Formats: sequence, C-alpha cells, structure tokens
Amino acid sequence: MEFTMIETGWLSLIPPILAITLALITKEVYSSLFIGLFSGMLIYAFASGGTIVSAVSMTFDMMCSKISDNAYMIIFLALLWAVVILVSKSGGSEAYGRWAGAKLKSRKSAALATSFLGILIFIDDGFNCLTVGTVMRPIMDRMRISREKLAYIIDSTAAPVCIIAPVSSWAVAVASEVSEEGGFGTFLQTIPYNFYALLTIAMVFLISITGKDFGPMKKAEEAAMKGDSLKGQQASADAEGKGKVIDLVLPILVLIICAILGMAYVGGFFSGVSFSEAIGYNPTAGLTLGAFAGLITAMLLYLPRKLMTAKEFIGYIVEGIGSIVPPMLILILSWSLGGVCRQLIGTGLFISGFVSTANLPLAFLPVLIFIISALMSFSMGTSWGTFGMLIPIITMICTAPGAEVYLIPALGATLAGSVYGDHCSPISDTTILSSTGAECQHISHVETQLPYATLVAVICGIGYLIVGLMRSPWIALAVGVALLVGAVFVLNRKKEA
Repeated sequence: MEFTMIETGWLSLIPPILAITLALITKEVYSSLFIGLFSGMLIYAFASGGTIVSAVSMTFDMMCSKISDNAYMIIFLALLWAVVILVSKSGGSEAYGRWAGAKLKSRKSAALATSFLGILIFIDDGFNCLTVGTVMRPIMDRMRISREKLAYIIDSTAAPVCIIAPVSSWAVAVASEVSEEGGFGTFLQTIPYNFYALLTIAMVFLISITGKDFGPMKKAEEAAMKGDSLKGQQASADAEGKGKVIDLVLPILVLIICAILGMAYVGGFFSGVSFSEAIGYNPTAGLTLGAFAGLITAMLLYLPRKLMTAKEFIGYIVEGIGSIVPPMLILILSWSLGGVCRQLIGTGLFISGFVSTANLPLAFLPVLIFIISALMSFSMGTSWGTFGMLIPIITMICTAPGAEVYLIPALGATLAGSVYGDHCSPISDTTILSSTGAECQHISHVETQLPYATLVAVICGIGYLIVGLMRSPWIALAVGVALLVGAVFVLNRKKEA
C-alpha cells in the first residue's frame, strides 16, 4: 500500500510520547509500542478521511512493509541465534574452560582472560553472557574470585561491547533504526561518542588489573578470598564431554571472517568499490552470509564426530530461531512506529520546525539525551526498545537548522544511555543472563554492579557536556579516562581507611 505524508501538527507527537509514557509506567515495551503505533495510524486515518477499520489495516500494512524492508536482518538474527545455541550445545564452551584453567595461575590473569573472552564474543550479548559464564565460572571459582565479580565482567563486556562492534546484531539493529540508506556508516561514526560503552570496558580492565574494588563488590571479593563466595551456591565442576576448544572457536571465527567478507562482496568490493563503501552498502546481507557460513561450519564440525545427531542439530536451530522472536518483535514494532512518525504524520517536520524557532541550548542536547535514554532503559529493562523509540525522534530533532552537527553526538548519547540503563536494570534480560551465566544471586549482581556502572555514567555526563561545547569526542574521552582512574583509586582508599 502506498502511503502519503500529511502534516498533523502537535498531534504528530502523540504516538512517540504515548509509547514512551506507557513503557515507563507499565515497564512493558511490546504493548506500549503497539499502542503508540496504532494511535499514529488512527491520527493518519482520521486526518485523511479514513476509518478505524482502515487504521487497523494500515497498521499491519506498515508492519509488513518494515518486515520486508528489513528481511535480511530478520534472517541474520535467526541464523545467528541458531549458531549460538549450537555452539553452546556442542560442549565447546566446557572444553575451552578446561583448557584455559590449566593456563591461568593468578586472580589477575583469570579476570583479564574473562574480560578478553567477553570482548572476543561480540556478535551478540545473550551469547556472550551464557558462553563466558559457562567457560570461566570454574576458573574464577578456583581463583576465589566472587561470582558477583564474574557477573559484573560478563555484563560489562556484553552489551557495551556489542553496541560498538560493527559485526554484531546490535550494530545492524541500530543501523536499521537510523535510516534506510547510510545507517551503517552513521553507526560507525557514533562509536567514539558512545562514552558509556568505551569507559565501561576501560573500567573492567582497570578493576581486573588493579583489583581496586569498592562498595558492595569489595565485600563480595573479601568473602571470596575467605572461601565464602560459594555459600548457598554449588561449586562448579569441570564438565566432561566430547566437545573441544575448536568447537567453540572455529564456528565463531568463520562467522566473523565470512561476515566481513560477505559485506565486502555484497557491496561490490571485489568489483572495484572501496572497502568502506562496500561494507556500508547492504551490511545485513553480508552478515547473513557470515551467519550461514558459521552454521555450515558447525554442521561439518559436529555431525561427523557425533557431538549431536542430525535431528538434534535441526532441533537446536529451531530453538535458536525461537529465542530471537521477543527482541525481533520489539524491532518490528519500533520500525513501524518510526515509519508512522517519519512517513505519515509529519512528526519530523513538526519537531524540526519547533527546534528551529525555540532557540534551545543545543550544546546541552547530548547530555540531556543521555539522561533521558538512561531513565527509559532502566525503567523498561531494554536498550533495544529504548533506542528503537528515541533514534527516530533524535534524527528528526537534528534536521533543524543548526542542530545537524549534533546528530552523531546525540545518537552516541542515545546508545550510551540505553546501555547504561539496561546495564543497571534488574529486569533487563542482559542483567538476568549475566547473573544466570555466573550462577550468582540476581539481586547480589544488581547491588554490586550498580555503583560501578553509575560511576561510569556520571563521568559520561561530564563527557557529554564537554562534547556539547567542543563537538569532539577525544578530549572528552581523555578527561573521562583520567577521572575514572582517579575515582577508582580514591573510592578504594576511602573504604580501606
């Protein structure tokens, strides 16, 4: 069905505001997004002479249109999660844990190895949480590192890494929200402005190297050193199975390499197009090729060695596809809501006109967006739902004269705030998966992680104030790292005093 945009004035603000308000109140993103979407269609239908029935019909027309526009992404995520489940079921994670346990001899080396493994598995945060927890839990227990510390490292190298990794499900989701063309290139530009992700990773390594813990985490580590870390929990045992280290490493390595080559191939790199242009042409198609290559590699690796039967292999693929349905529904609804606002009821025109005449202090835009997205994400427990709602609004705001230069910093702040709120929220799936992977009591993980994450967030706020004034991420990042190091040492000494 063909859609024609009409201007509806302040009514065009109702769908995004309604969706956000309902999500904050109910902490349930699916119905909130759908109600926002349907309200937009009602406004469009009544303004163009339609009826409630036509609004219902057009709602599903828009959803189908967005599914069609993003079909490659849907296929990629389905294949990716199939590989995730297969790698987990093969026994490769347990094999890696046994191998690494023989190499790591100190608390520092174990913490650093966990951090590096978390960064290595950057394709998807759920895969990261469960794999790193399964692999490193026995090793961290032997080194008397608390389950809370393990859960923190897992959580801090899951979403913060995925949100800045160009080859990840998160990158594709963000790129699809930014724009239909050039979204991937825009995503790459936001990476230096994603202060929370970058400084959180720096925080993980700082804590791992120095051991300068503070707050509830310090108490958890002291209990672990005394041998009390597993009270009320069962100590991990090394899993015995047929899996080998290569069963973990090879499918993921093939997936990553083939995804990069696939993006280059689809974009025409091998026909003379520059690499940067090629990978930005249709990245989801290239990622799909990489995910399929990882799936084929897993099949060739597992079936001949009878790690699983052919029937089990197919069953795990179906299980993986099923597990991606909830976040995919969030994406489809947010794509559709953005489509209504951008393509039908003129939300962008109204907001950009308001911004251009209101003389708002644009220098404060990044820090305000960071705070708003953090509050939304914390309340809803989803970073995907948060940036899915906010990115269309931010892109509309930054079309106003004078605001264009703040688009990339504002998008970076949106992603950063979304990850911070998700990182802290007790109802976030990543937070839950991190405590599950570490076999740590969930509330203990939330309590010990919150001071660390909030310290980084406060420093990010200072960074976004600097960016608003100077419009360069590098000075803000340098100041942020210095503040982070100083704060960790001061807080550690205060607890020792």
